[in-house]
Amino acid sequence: MLTMDMISALRQTYGAAAEAAQAARYRRALDAFKERYGPGQVCVFHAPGRVNLIGEHTDYNHGFVLPMALDKDVLLLARPRDDGAVRLSNIEEGYGDRRFDIAQDIPRASLGDWANYAQGPAQLLEQEYGPGLSGFDGLVDGAPPFGVPRGAGLSSSSALTVATAVALVALNDIDLAGPELADACGRAEWYVGTRGGIMDQFISILARRDHALFLDCRPRADGGANAYDYRHVSIGAGGYAVLVVDSGVRHHNTGPLFNRRVAEGRIGVRLLQRHQPEASITHLRDVQVVPWAELEPLLPEVIHRDELLRLGIDPDTILDGPAGPTSATPDTDRFYVRRRCRHVHSENRRVLASVEALEAGDMAAFGRLLAQAHASARDDYEISTPEIEALVDLANGVPGTVGARLTGAGWGGCIVAVVAQEQVAAFAQAVTRGYRQRTGLTATVFPCQSAAGAGLVYRSDMG
Repeated sequence: MLTMDMISALRQTYGAAAEAAQAARYRRALDAFKERYGPGQVCVFHAPGRVNLIGEHTDYNHGFVLPMALDKDVLLLARPRDDGAVRLSNIEEGYGDRRFDIAQDIPRASLGDWANYAQGPAQLLEQEYGPGLSGFDGLVDGAPPFGVPRGAGLSSSSALTVATAVALVALNDIDLAGPELADACGRAEWYVGTRGGIMDQFISILARRDHALFLDCRPRADGGANAYDYRHVSIGAGGYAVLVVDSGVRHHNTGPLFNRRVAEGRIGVRLLQRHQPEASITHLRDVQVVPWAELEPLLPEVIHRDELLRLGIDPDTILDGPAGPTSATPDTDRFYVRRRCRHVHSENRRVLASVEALEAGDMAAFGRLLAQAHASARDDYEISTPEIEALVDLANGVPGTVGARLTGAGWGGCIVAVVAQEQVAAFAQAVTRGYRQRTGLTATVFPCQSAAGAGLVYRSDMG
């Protein structure tokens, strides 16, 4: 039975409109947990996915981002154990049971295995807040229609990492929350082999309903992980809806394409260091205030592996970091440095301009910035696909659309569009019909209903 306390918690997390549907979902999840692990107390944690409104591939360059949390999330039902074991099952078919012991060095599962996204935060928390953390028996529910679509660029994997971290922190009474917890989750996800940034984890933890999150991904020098600058930006501009369209085309962040983009940005940094040895340049963010016209001649359009090695830059080790080496480039001979850095430099400016536009209620200006961001992601960062291009073209052809672009890591996934409220139904019909005609694939359109940040939703004592 769901109590009034549970109904109140669901309303605070998802809003009154979703209360009944979420209640039925939570009942199913609690019943599944009881069937798997038996009666007793269970804690229900949630971590939302996100759509990035603008600011793509800027976070790991210490740039600016503007994501918002979705009401599509990952639930983790957990019961504490007396030992350090973690037992995981999953409501969705195709995700077999997993078990591991919390340790300072947890052997990785195979590349892409879903257990890695739980093992990463367990290992990091044991290293930094152990030894001797207690484990839990857990059930993951990320199933549609409430869960974050897998591989769609909406951060389903990071949501699982955050949910696991939040559960371990709560069950072990660790004093870790807010930006510091989000920063830890970002580092924990390096465990899986992707050298990403902190955006996904920050929005999942710091989300506020009906708001996006403007985040400066560079920590202030005086405050460490707790000193990130961020603020919530209202997205409640009257008369417009933010829509996500899922292309149905899936990508894998752990593949070489993502890490190669990270490497190309870091190569750009190393080359700029050679030209300006007196400057303190560690990330592309350090040259954000320099006009692009001054930077462009210092960065080659293409640079080959042999030339990099002659300059003392080894592309196979440039992704090394606190979580260990990640070699994503051994079969790559050419690196497209200038265009990758140009995207990051221009995207940061677009994020700042977007915040101004949204706070002024200027949705037309925001729409133009979305279009510019898409062109940059397509041409300079080269992360689009024919299917994504078809969706953006169809979206822009619907009256009432003020802007559309790809969102997420790229190579498939989703687009985000800003559409006049009265045109939402026509938009969904035109885009899904046109997409099927052009590609033979099925697109899914859903509104961005922002959710509350990750955390404990409810404690249930099941007899």
